[in-house]
Amino acid sequence: MLRLAMLGSVLIFVFVLLAYVLRRHGDAEWDNVTLPRIFWLSTAVILLSSISLHSAKTAFRKEHFLNYRIMLGLTLALGVTFVVLQMIGWNEMLHRGISMQESPAGAFIYMISGLHVLHILGGLFFLTRSFWEALRNHKYLDAYVYSVNPPNQLKLNLMTLYWHFVDILWILLFAFMVYNHRR
Repeated sequence: MLRLAMLGSVLIFVFVLLAYVLRRHGDAEWDNVTLPRIFWLSTAVILLSSISLHSAKTAFRKEHFLNYRIMLGLTLALGVTFVVLQMIGWNEMLHRGISMQESPAGAFIYMISGLHVLHILGGLFFLTRSFWEALRNHKYLDAYVYSVNPPNQLKLNLMTLYWHFVDILWILLFAFMVYNHRR
């Protein structure tokens, strides 16, 4: 089901990017918009979150539960930081006078990054639940029993798959926006 949902997300973004390309080439008054610089920082943050979640998953498998909790908490903090940085970027665009109503290029930046933030918020929900469970099972025996339970292993695998998916998705979307807004 998760892979089907991810495919649906990819299709949504493909259609948005296709609409972008068609609108850009069909609009003689298209205004290229410079992406907020903070989007570069948010991209680095989301990459770091993928690395920290991979470390958390490795620690979980090796029964290093303190490291698991630390890396899971770091991933959660980095995910929240990404969202905050995106909001700062949107605010920067608004201060530069780039609104959804007056700038088609700006509207696409808001739409693409906003849709992605919605996907991140979904991931943050599950990261928060997993982090809470990790904190609740702080004793080694509780953490061990939790870690050998197949449904809990599946939850971690699915959450990791989804988080890496939204990270890769952002990298591709960001590359698309950088390429198309510099031309």
